[in-house]
Amino acid sequence: MSGDEWVIGIIGGSGLYAIDALEDAQWIAVKSPWGEPSDEILCGRIGRVQVRFLPRHGRGHRVLPGKLNARANIDALKRAGATDILAISAVGSLSEALPPGRFVAVDQFIDQTKGRASSFFDTGFVAHVSMGDPVCQRLSRFAVEAVRAAGGEASESATYLAMEGPQFSSRAESKLYRSWGAEVIGMTGMPEAKLAREAELPYALLAMVTDWDSWRDSAAAVDVSEIIAQMQANASLARKTVEAFCNALPATRSPSPIDTALDDSVITNPDMFDPELVARLDCVAGRLFARADEN
Repeated sequence: MSGDEWVIGIIGGSGLYAIDALEDAQWIAVKSPWGEPSDEILCGRIGRVQVRFLPRHGRGHRVLPGKLNARANIDALKRAGATDILAISAVGSLSEALPPGRFVAVDQFIDQTKGRASSFFDTGFVAHVSMGDPVCQRLSRFAVEAVRAAGGEASESATYLAMEGPQFSSRAESKLYRSWGAEVIGMTGMPEAKLAREAELPYALLAMVTDWDSWRDSAAAVDVSEIIAQMQANASLARKTVEAFCNALPATRSPSPIDTALDDSVITNPDMFDPELVARLDCVAGRLFARADEN
């Protein structure tokens, strides 16, 4: 593959476990030094675009949100050749402007997850990436246009509250999150977006609204059966959206600033690098090590 070719990593959320339009499809096991990914990666192409598809919860939806190995998932996608990631995720709505059935490109996050490994870096290799603008606006724009091309309704921005789960919010929590400015709520967007940035992978999150969260006093609380029904309807549109997304990408991939996100982020003196951690970072930060060897 040439350096200007798109290889799109698709992380499929609840209800999206396959991509119908994928040609030459083959499931491939990818080993990661960060543990086991959620599943094998389905490799193939849509038109001229190479695709690497990973079902976030595994086929059959086996893995709880809090048990996802997001480090292994991101690392495995990069090892499989992904240059960019489009993540798709089911969410509840905290905003009247985002009813069930609507899609929205997330542009900000509030992270309320607990106890999840949220960084590839540790003692012996310290790095601090910028998360002021946590998603790739280029990919987000393509994603919104793809939903509309597929016949759906899509909003261009929303703040995503990442909660631990697996339980849904209490009414008090839901109202609190609304007061913070959160517009959608889910359980998987973090630390996924942080790890993608550390791995220098441009990342967009296309959220599929399945339900109203519990902030509406006059409405019933979140009901799983209703979520599943909406999720199935959303998944059909999501598959069409992925196809439209890939078919509409420019013929060549121009560089993104996120491709070099680590250039000014590493703080540790190279003489103090932990060799074991460096070995685990061979894919995530391998570009830096190769450049250092050249110098």
